[in-house]
Amino acid sequence: MIRVVLVDDQALMRAGFRALLDAEDGIEVVGEGADGAEGVAVVRDTVPDVALVDVQMPVMTGIEATRRIVAEPRLAAVRVVILTNYGHDEYVFEALRAGASGFLLKDTEPAALLQGIEVVARGEALLSPSVTRSLIGEFVSRPPDRTSAPGLETLTRREREVTALVARGLTNEEIAAHMVISPFTAKTHVSRAMTKLGARDRAQLVVFAYESGLVAARNADL
Repeated sequence: MIRVVLVDDQALMRAGFRALLDAEDGIEVVGEGADGAEGVAVVRDTVPDVALVDVQMPVMTGIEATRRIVAEPRLAAVRVVILTNYGHDEYVFEALRAGASGFLLKDTEPAALLQGIEVVARGEALLSPSVTRSLIGEFVSRPPDRTSAPGLETLTRREREVTALVARGLTNEEIAAHMVISPFTAKTHVSRAMTKLGARDRAQLVVFAYESGLVAARNADL
């Protein structure tokens, strides 16, 4: 059973998500919050598998709520998915930096929402290749701040290459084909890079790759 918390300042939006999720076998809504502060409190009380968090809310934004949730060791297994109205929302990248595992558009199809929750609950990042490329190209086209991304020197050449491919939105299977290695080996390289960098998931590898200068947005074939 995947346990979900809904955090959105619009009651109608929460009601719609709850109705959809409650009707699905294998998913249970265990709490709601009407702003970021309430959301953090509910997550602390319920420790869900996934928290769907609106990016813009009163009292506390979804970004700050995400930052507080991922900062608590007891909530390390909670995966935060940011809800936004726009695919190129400038706040989305900041949310990823804060520790979110991905994001969903509020008008996404019900099937895509359900699949997204399942993907994140498995510990994967909810970032499609096209969205990753457009998001990064839109909001990360700036000189890299290498001093803010320690750990690059700990990666092997292969791990750097894999991290760069993750940042371009490639799946493990696509990385394997590109590097002419097995999907299992690609997954191993990704896992080792995440461990060395202390990344929660692939979303954090994307952030690291661009902030460290490992990949430059202008050269990412966007």
